[in-house]
Amino acid sequence: MNQPRPEYPRPQFVRNEWINLNGVWNFSFDDENLGMNNKWYKDHTYEQEITVPFSYQSELSGIGNTDFHDIVWYERTFTIPSDWNDKRIILHFGAVDYRAQVWVNGELVATHEGGHVPFKADISHVIKAENKVVVRAEDPSKELDQPRGKQYWKEKSESIFYTRTTGIWQTVWLEAVNESYLEKVKFTPNIDTDEVVVDYVVNGGTAEQQLEIEISFDGELVAKDAVHLGSNSGSRQIYLSDFNVHGPGRLWSPEHPNLYDIVLRVKENDHTVDEVTSYFGMRKVSIVEGKFLLNNRPYYQKLILDQGYFPKGILTPPSDEDLKKDVELTKEMGFNGARKHQKVEDPRYLYWADKLGLLVWGEMANSYTYTNESVERITKEWQEVIERDYSHPSIVAWVPLNESWGVPRLLSDDRQVAHSLSLYYLTKSLDSTRPVISNDGWEHTKSDLLTIHDYESKKEVLTERYSTVESTISAMPAGRFILTPGFSYQDEPILVSEFGGIAYKKSDWEGWGYSGADSDEDFADRYNAVVSAMLESPTVQGFCYTQLTDVEQEINGLLTYDREPKIPLETIRAINEGKTYKIEKVEAK
Repeated sequence: MNQPRPEYPRPQFVRNEWINLNGVWNFSFDDENLGMNNKWYKDHTYEQEITVPFSYQSELSGIGNTDFHDIVWYERTFTIPSDWNDKRIILHFGAVDYRAQVWVNGELVATHEGGHVPFKADISHVIKAENKVVVRAEDPSKELDQPRGKQYWKEKSESIFYTRTTGIWQTVWLEAVNESYLEKVKFTPNIDTDEVVVDYVVNGGTAEQQLEIEISFDGELVAKDAVHLGSNSGSRQIYLSDFNVHGPGRLWSPEHPNLYDIVLRVKENDHTVDEVTSYFGMRKVSIVEGKFLLNNRPYYQKLILDQGYFPKGILTPPSDEDLKKDVELTKEMGFNGARKHQKVEDPRYLYWADKLGLLVWGEMANSYTYTNESVERITKEWQEVIERDYSHPSIVAWVPLNESWGVPRLLSDDRQVAHSLSLYYLTKSLDSTRPVISNDGWEHTKSDLLTIHDYESKKEVLTERYSTVESTISAMPAGRFILTPGFSYQDEPILVSEFGGIAYKKSDWEGWGYSGADSDEDFADRYNAVVSAMLESPTVQGFCYTQLTDVEQEINGLLTYDREPKIPLETIRAINEGKTYKIEKVEAK
């Protein structure tokens, strides 16, 4: 069997020396929570095998059991190459849902809470010739103040909620580093000054060392810098001699996804101690006089709602090619962006969005109830999300909350209003370069974009509703206030960030949608009705159509769950571009 997900998992921070630990692990359910008391991390006979990084609920895991099993254990052995013996060994997890404890050779090396973000452990002090790693994951199925996104708290999927993902669901890997190594880096482009700011953290750096930075474009060196490591963190502002917004094409956009390559080396006495390769894009997102701008020009966002679910892998794509295909299909249909809905997406997806050119709204997976614990959990994990994804040029907006999930009483509870505001300002404090939507869909507090969810299917109703700012703001398409009382419209760009949801059955899947079509022609006409209403509106600056694919019991995708188009991609593209379209009728045999 080929190793699942063999590609390098962290495409914006690449080292050459690494080992993929995906594949077959030993596995056990621990429904009676016996593992800790019985010290399974030291010795245990496992009843099953599982293919990592797929959750036990998925077909690709080799188990495919969707019953509740809130505690699971994993075990596998590994060896390290002999040339790693004098190096520090770092064990990485892309994501484990929801709480994880990790032992290597019986020693606890890591604990982590947060099901959508990476964590790591330096395991150098416990490494032997033969090694055993054990993971205990706990994912309470019914805990509604846990950030869980669309993962349902009942055993069978229904309505807008889907199968849960428990345990390891992104790549596990090892890497070797020296005593001094680059811990993290982030890039902030400034197209107005032709510069990029490089922030860095070096673990174990010394005054005798320096950080060398080389930036190239299309294989040609354009900037080189070096800084002595007087401290283990710092920031460098680097002028790009080849970049000029009026000169040759170097800006990043969906139409022209230009990327700069960057190599960062920790050096001592002309010897390279550590080397990391990465990339960044020179692009700017701003709001000026009520307009959304990309690279200082008004830009109409045509987004697709993408939930990132797969029939056989659930939240985990079967392959890197599947992620690339989703980006390619989105672009082929004439969309220039995606709203990743209630899922912190795999970094490989963001890589393809960066490389192929697709705007992305980065959204947190929300909880459903408001408690002190939910506030603590989302606040901590959301910071880790922003830190992980900050440098991706594709990400142009942050969405910490959706449809008042986790803050269901914004109209009556001042604490929940404060929580919404706090997430907005927290996000802005960590990233001042992107707009933030406080609560996508309705009941906005402070937001940089005013986003509305509206599943009306009649064009004439949508045309009237979005004919003026006043009619737009006063509308309550979901029976909810667009703005939380006490907050007023401040000339923010208006986008309809969920609409459509037209159900059309074109596969074996049974399901529902917000309205229904009964033929290819009917589906195209219904799609045109809602999209043309957006394109013709004098107030709307962008939209997000629901949705890219069918998902489990929902059949409101433009594609089936297996990514087959329901109508020709060129028809969808023509409608998205406001052009004449047609559907070739197929005569019955």
